[in-house]
Amino acid sequence: MPFERYMAPVSGSSDAAIEEELIRLRTELDSEYDLREVAHRFGQSDFTFLSVLDSYALLDRIDPAEFVKDEQMPYWAEIWPAAVTLSRQIVETGELAGKSVLELGAGVGMASIAAARSGARVLCTDYSTEALRFVAYNAMLNRVALDTCRLDWRMVKGNEKFDAVIAADVLYERVNLLPIVTAIDALLAPGGAAFIADPRRRLADQFLELVHENGFEVAETRMFDADGDQTVAVTIYKMQRAKV
Repeated sequence: MPFERYMAPVSGSSDAAIEEELIRLRTELDSEYDLREVAHRFGQSDFTFLSVLDSYALLDRIDPAEFVKDEQMPYWAEIWPAAVTLSRQIVETGELAGKSVLELGAGVGMASIAAARSGARVLCTDYSTEALRFVAYNAMLNRVALDTCRLDWRMVKGNEKFDAVIAADVLYERVNLLPIVTAIDALLAPGGAAFIADPRRRLADQFLELVHENGFEVAETRMFDADGDQTVAVTIYKMQRAKV
């Protein structure tokens, strides 16, 4: 069963049509959220991203019944340092150019948009439909074409495979570790690679144990990125199936 894709209206659209849709979406988002817009430069490319000013303010909007069922926090609403580092790495290496890419837990879509700008064919996914509205806006704002899809990494269905799977700062709860490994295994095409960026959380070691137990080899790239006045250490784990 294929993914149910939605395309941000960029490819084939006129500049006027894109601007009109941007204004419409921005008006909607302004009426629902306090917003912040940030600029980043990755390689020789300039980007602008819209996110929520204060994700903690969204806690009051969570339905208690839904929270008991899913325990989903609004982590999607922020741009985390690991996403910045992964995006920079994607653009500067050009490693994903021409490849099919799926992002898990994309939030507002920074890494997916960086991959699309680099020439990848991108399916940007998140569990939150709220997040995907920001992805659509940010894709149009940065003039890139990508597809979006709601995806629960605990229940990946379908036979479609991707050359690369990417994710940033998703190793924050122990209960997610095995589902993420299983999702990557289900989504990755033969010979493909997954790139997981993590700010060296304690759970990363447990994640790596599961990765090795499930037949993957891992190469680590340690990087540093600025976050305001602080320097954040981020490790990008490149996962590939072990050669038999």
